[in-house]
Amino acid sequence: MKADSGVVAAIDSRRSIRAFLPDAIDDATIESMFEHASRAPSGSNIQPWKVYVLTGAVKEELSRAVLRVFNDPEADSLHEEEFAYYPKTWASPFIERRRTLGLELYSLLGLARDDKEGMKAQMGRNFEFFGAPVGIIFTTDRNMERGSWLDYGMFLQNVMLMARAFGLDTCPQAAFNRYHRIIAEQLGLPENERVVCGMSLGLADPSKPENRLASEREPVKSIVRFLR
Repeated sequence: MKADSGVVAAIDSRRSIRAFLPDAIDDATIESMFEHASRAPSGSNIQPWKVYVLTGAVKEELSRAVLRVFNDPEADSLHEEEFAYYPKTWASPFIERRRTLGLELYSLLGLARDDKEGMKAQMGRNFEFFGAPVGIIFTTDRNMERGSWLDYGMFLQNVMLMARAFGLDTCPQAAFNRYHRIIAEQLGLPENERVVCGMSLGLADPSKPENRLASEREPVKSIVRFLR
C-alpha cells in the first residue's frame, strides 16, 4: 500500500521550533487548523479540549507575568505543576534520551554545560513563546481522567500536523504547566479548567541555529514486535 505523501510530509517535517519569525498568522488559518484538528478521536466523543489562542497585548502580558516570577527565585519557589509531566524517578533509556536532546540543543546555541545563566535564559524563552506571533494555551475539565488525557494527546498531534499542512511550525510546551495559577489569573480561566500545556505557533526563523535541531527516533525494530 502507498502512503499519502501529504500526510507523510506533515509528520516527517514536524519539529519543535524554538525561534520564530514575527510574521502574523491570520485568524482564518488558525480557525481552519482547529476545525480539522478537532476530528481527533476521543472516548464516547466527549472532546475534552479547550483552546485559548493568544496574540498581541494578551500574549505579551501573559509572558511578562510568567517571566516576572520565573526570574525571581523566591517567587518561583511558590509555583509547581498540578500534575507530574515527567517521571519522578528517571531510568534508562529515557534519561539518556533526555540528556542527549539537551546537549544537542545547548551545543547548537553555544552554551557550555556549566553555563547556568545561559541555560536559564534559554528556558525563559519558553515564556515568550520563542518569539512566535501566536501563543496557545490548552486546558481540560478537571473531571477528566487518564483516558481523556490520551485523547488530548491525539488532539495536540493533530494541531501540530495541521500547522504543517498550512506551512506553519509549532513547539508544544509543558514548561507553562508550572505557572498554571498565573495563566488562570491572566486569562480568567474558570475554576473547572486545568492547564494542559502551551504551544507556540508561527513561521520558523531559518537563521536561528536552534532550529537545526532534529531529534533522533528509535528504529522501528527496537519498538515494534510482530507476533504471528
